[in-house]
Amino acid sequence: MSAEALTFGSRREPALLPAFILAALVHLFLAAVMFLGVRLQSHAPQTVVVELWEAPPPPAAPAVEAPKPPPNVEPEQPPVQKPDIAVKAPKPKPKPETKPAPKKDVEFQKRLNEQLAQEQRSIDEQRLEAERREAAARQQAIAAAARDRALAAWVDKIRAKIRGNIRLPNDMSGNPEAIFDVTQLPTGEVISIRLRQSSGHRGYDDAVERAILKSSPLPKSDQPNLFERQLELRFRPQDK
Repeated sequence: MSAEALTFGSRREPALLPAFILAALVHLFLAAVMFLGVRLQSHAPQTVVVELWEAPPPPAAPAVEAPKPPPNVEPEQPPVQKPDIAVKAPKPKPKPETKPAPKKDVEFQKRLNEQLAQEQRSIDEQRLEAERREAAARQQAIAAAARDRALAAWVDKIRAKIRGNIRLPNDMSGNPEAIFDVTQLPTGEVISIRLRQSSGHRGYDDAVERAILKSSPLPKSDQPNLFERQLELRFRPQDK
């Protein structure tokens, strides 16, 4: 080895020592800082007191895991057989378009409806007319019955007056009937007497005729509209 090499090596040895010392000091400083930081931050743990008002819920049952299918196992599917002939689906038939009714049909239906309505009105009118006629007939029948009763009562009043003036013959027997047609004026004056049917006893017939003349004027009706010019009067000897 040459003298120059020895000289270069002897000059490098003093530089390693300071570097080593500096690194050791830095490590010691860092260790001291970390130690002091831990001591300053460390403190006694605080005690936490918890009061339980209700019993804690029971622990949940462990979930049962479903068995996993073995890996890389796929179900076998039957092979799909393709039809030899492709079947085409039938196309839907188009819906028929609704055409408006012809004008002639509309007019015919309109005339038909008008005719039916007119016939119905005619039927209703005929029904109402029949009901009116029936009601009028009932009223007429009621009025006629009332008039007949009033007329009978008036005739009975006349006959009662005439019977009071009859003087029966001594030889009168049985109960024969004599019928007379009497004509009178509105005032009740008798203007004519006709024997329609004889009783078969001349003396009785004459006695009734004399009684009719004696009873003139005859009693008037309480209803002036019941006046009858011609009266049919029937008499029997035993009438009361």
